[in-house]
Amino acid sequence: MTNLILATDSYKHSHFLQYPPEARIISAYAEARKGGIAEEAVFFGLQPFLIDYLGKPVTRADIDEAEAILSAHGVPFNRAGWEAIVTDHGGFLPLEITALPEGTLVPTGVPMLQIRNTDPRMPWLTTFVETALLRAVWYPTTVATISREVRQVIASGLQKTSEEPDAQLPFKLHDFGARGVSSGESAALGGMAHLVNFSGTDTLEGIMAARRYYGAEMPGFSIPAAEHSTITSWGRERETQAYANMIETFGGIVAVVSDSYDLTHAVNAIWGGELKDRVLAHEGTLVARPDSGDPVDVPIRVIEDLWRHFGGSVNAKGYRVLDPHVRVIQGDGMTPATIAQLVEELIAAGYAIDNIAFGMGGGLLQKVNRDSLRFALKANAMQDAGGQWHDVSKRPATDPTKGSKAGVQAVVMKDGRMTAVRADESDPADDLLQPVWRDGELLVRHSFDEVRARANG
Repeated sequence: MTNLILATDSYKHSHFLQYPPEARIISAYAEARKGGIAEEAVFFGLQPFLIDYLGKPVTRADIDEAEAILSAHGVPFNRAGWEAIVTDHGGFLPLEITALPEGTLVPTGVPMLQIRNTDPRMPWLTTFVETALLRAVWYPTTVATISREVRQVIASGLQKTSEEPDAQLPFKLHDFGARGVSSGESAALGGMAHLVNFSGTDTLEGIMAARRYYGAEMPGFSIPAAEHSTITSWGRERETQAYANMIETFGGIVAVVSDSYDLTHAVNAIWGGELKDRVLAHEGTLVARPDSGDPVDVPIRVIEDLWRHFGGSVNAKGYRVLDPHVRVIQGDGMTPATIAQLVEELIAAGYAIDNIAFGMGGGLLQKVNRDSLRFALKANAMQDAGGQWHDVSKRPATDPTKGSKAGVQAVVMKDGRMTAVRADESDPADDLLQPVWRDGELLVRHSFDEVRARANG
């Protein structure tokens, strides 16, 4: 899985024989097309691809392996082209990539990056890397975009109901998605993408990716928390002791799943009854966690029950805030839609969003695909042997929304909005697409703090 020559679709290997004989340079761009789940996308994830994939030179052993595989597979193999890459370029693909700064909020329909070959003998190389490049970018960009959409919903609720919205916001959506994704690499890229917007996570791969690729110190945090196995191992007859062990063992904030048997009994008879005094004496906060039932009605009911037992205060904005010893987290069944509904109904019931945190798992990291934001990478221009550029584009009559841009692109600010224009009709000094990679060299390295600042500025 580490041979870059094989990190593509099979049919790409026949394309070196398909371009016009005059072709020397092919330009292509990647964008989230209009009509997806959001009107703006958080561009993120190119840097890991550059470091891990394009930053690793192709070897003659890779060429030998690819030739053997592809010959048996039934498609042509461009051995001469790949040998030229090893001999003349040290194994690094002769490509140039220009891109917007990572973390940029990009309107759909605006290119996030543009790529071209730098060796005129290899016009086939630009779109050869489409599979790996697009896969590297669409997934973390989509997760970061969904996470940001949820951030906006929660931020709006906090602004309306909380006295300290900015301090709370970074920890209001927690990533529980590591077990629900297809691979460890997905957990790393998706978990890291969530951390662009929030600081709460249980996906350690995401933390390690942010540290490795973007130089983050510690971008995410978690707390001690119970799971069903640690509660049910005590047996139902010792449920109270299991809960007591949690608040006696851990200071600070501790989350305890409370519906292994009967959530109503746990909240009212145990937390609000037998253990009430211990909860109030605890030097920290008990976060009760429902994990079943209706994802909107159940957490509201728990908050109402906790209010009845522990009370709280009415803040300056007129909303009820639970006693600081108790809070709720809802992770089961959380999607952007159910989070928005839960925020709305809590506000309608007179409760501040201070009282609850949200968690997402597969809904954040796995229930996405390339079509969520309608990602595509398309060729847009071809330079011939005389140095003349020719427009390249498609215009399918059966679906005009899949039409592509013609001509080398630039991205400029126009009337305060990021806009795609033809490069030959704009001032190069205004182009926001800047070189980030050329012929094996990383030209720009973004820090995680910079990415976060752009995404949430």
